[in-house]
Amino acid sequence: MMLRRGFLVFLPRLAGLLVVACCSVSIVYMLACTPKGDDEQLALPRAHSPTGKEEYEAVLQEREEQHRDYIVSLKKQITQLKAELQGRNEQLKNMQEQLPDSLDVHLDHSNPAKVQANLLAFLRSQIAKAEVHGGFKLSTEYAVVPFESFTLQKVYQLETGLTRHPEEKPVRRDKRDELTEVIELALGSLNHPEADSNTRQRVFTASDFVEGIYRTEKDKGTLYELTFKGDAKHQFKKMVLFRPFGPVMKVKNENVNMADTLINIIVPLAKRASKFRQFMQNFREMGIQQDGRIHLTVVYFGKEQMNEVKSILENTSKSANFKNFTFIQLNEEFSRGKGLDVGARVWKGNNVVLFFCDVDIYFTAEFLNSCRLNTQPGKKVFYPVLFSQYNPSIIYGHHDSIPPLEQQLIIKKETGFWRDFGFGMTCQYRSDFINIGGFDLDIKGWGGEDVHLYRKYLHSNLIVIRTPVRGLFHLWHEKRCPDELTPEQYKMCMQSKAMNEASHGQLGMLVFRQEIETHLHRQKLSSKKT
Repeated sequence: MMLRRGFLVFLPRLAGLLVVACCSVSIVYMLACTPKGDDEQLALPRAHSPTGKEEYEAVLQEREEQHRDYIVSLKKQITQLKAELQGRNEQLKNMQEQLPDSLDVHLDHSNPAKVQANLLAFLRSQIAKAEVHGGFKLSTEYAVVPFESFTLQKVYQLETGLTRHPEEKPVRRDKRDELTEVIELALGSLNHPEADSNTRQRVFTASDFVEGIYRTEKDKGTLYELTFKGDAKHQFKKMVLFRPFGPVMKVKNENVNMADTLINIIVPLAKRASKFRQFMQNFREMGIQQDGRIHLTVVYFGKEQMNEVKSILENTSKSANFKNFTFIQLNEEFSRGKGLDVGARVWKGNNVVLFFCDVDIYFTAEFLNSCRLNTQPGKKVFYPVLFSQYNPSIIYGHHDSIPPLEQQLIIKKETGFWRDFGFGMTCQYRSDFINIGGFDLDIKGWGGEDVHLYRKYLHSNLIVIRTPVRGLFHLWHEKRCPDELTPEQYKMCMQSKAMNEASHGQLGMLVFRQEIETHLHRQKLSSKKT
């Protein structure tokens, strides 16, 4: 589009240049051929002087040579201008060949069929340039254009500022109309398939819409991926649409059967038995009871609290009749990357979806489906942005008023934030993880290994789906900043702790708590006096 605009701006400039050149040639020619004034003319000899005739012929010959030289000079200038004009024409021709789809649409109105064909070709070229059918290699994690997710009623967005909310109903009418149009278009396509069939097709409605994700690349257009309930349990319909800054165009329509798609949840762990008990309650309800297509791999470091962790795992297995789990014990220093890598490589079954998880994560059955739907072997990996919970003691004011965990998992600005700087929770097929080279096992402890793996995927040809999800939560836990840290590290640790404790407004209320209490006390005293 920018090249086309530049070309349209260049046309009047070229025309002006040609006019100025022609005028310059005419002026030079007139100046050269116009006789000089009487005061400037050379004095001609008298005709009756002894040498008058010879001198007169000599002067005429000199004038003729001067005019001949001027004519030769003008011809050279004209030749140069013609060559320059021809070069400009060749340049314009090359530009037209490079942009036939956009230029012909605007410049050639004599052939409507050609205009329509070129417009369609241009729109399809926009799809080819966008990250729809394949991934593009990116230099850093900051080059990723994240998706935003939405349902019929809500939009889940990363960019909130101070006025927007992480979960909200679309306030702007254009955003509501945009998403409504996309859903209606997808429903129309599902209910009127292109292939002729005598079998009766079910009628899809808005209630069949599960979720969607979308993102806009400023120089290409907006990509939408919509998921609808399929014809049977665990079956879905996926519709991919693209708006290339023009009419919405259908890219593909496919049936997705997830009935046999197993997810292997891999959890690296050291100590933290009480947190593991809470995790297993969530795993039992969402993974075993509601989803059922799940495997759990626990990679445990050391022996402290190991028997308690194994007991929790075995009790869940007996009470829920669940046998799809693997327990691996490593006698070495904790390394999250090592634990996940070992858990992924020990799998001996068919290609499986890997969900790298932590013990302080809460997930829903809907998220597990999102994990399946946004991964594809050799093509797509899923990096969800989870919602990180603030300190419940600050949110709800007092320990006695803290509601049960399930009631705390609300996506609001006051309860948490999108953890868009974290890349640890991810879904990908095992084959993609192995082919990309796995984790960097030189990284010890927590942190660093997740970003390194994320960058590997960005540097590959796989599509990285990065979007906030409503069914994945990071549960608050106290962050400790040990004394062994350097002053700069300790400062950064405390800043991170503050960011995870409460919202901007809530931290402000804590800072000014004494001032607020003083004000309330004065108000109380003044009311007693009156």
